[in-house]
This record gives sequence, structure tokens and C-alpha cells, in this order.
Amino acid sequence: MKNRLRVLRAERGWTQEDLGKALGVSRQAINALETEKHDPSLDLAYRIAALFDQPVETIFENPHG
Repeated sequence: MKNRLRVLRAERGWTQEDLGKALGVSRQAINALETEKHDPSLDLAYRIAALFDQPVETIFENPHG
């Protein structure tokens, strides 16, 4: 799933490790999301949106249009 996670993280000067710790997931999980190898669970997508104070739809692209 296409997303803006890498851009949002970089804008804040956070490493993948920093973001992972803030979300309670590993750095590898963040890397997999940023490289679009894995899609986030609904719970994780909402936690990411809350952390960046943005709607889910502005971070993750709807693959169904």
C-alpha cells in the first residue's frame, strides 16, 4: 500500500527506530511499511495517524480507488 510514512518521519527528523519505539513496533516493521512490503493492520494505521495527527487517508493511499 502506497503511503507517506517515510516523508512524515523525515519531516520530524525521526529514525525508523524512533518511529518504531513511538508505535511499539520494530524498526524492521517500519522499514517494511515504508518500502510497501507489508500493509499495516487497521490498528497500526490508526495509531500512525494519531501520532502524526492526520487522517489515515492522508497517510495511506486507498488501493481500491
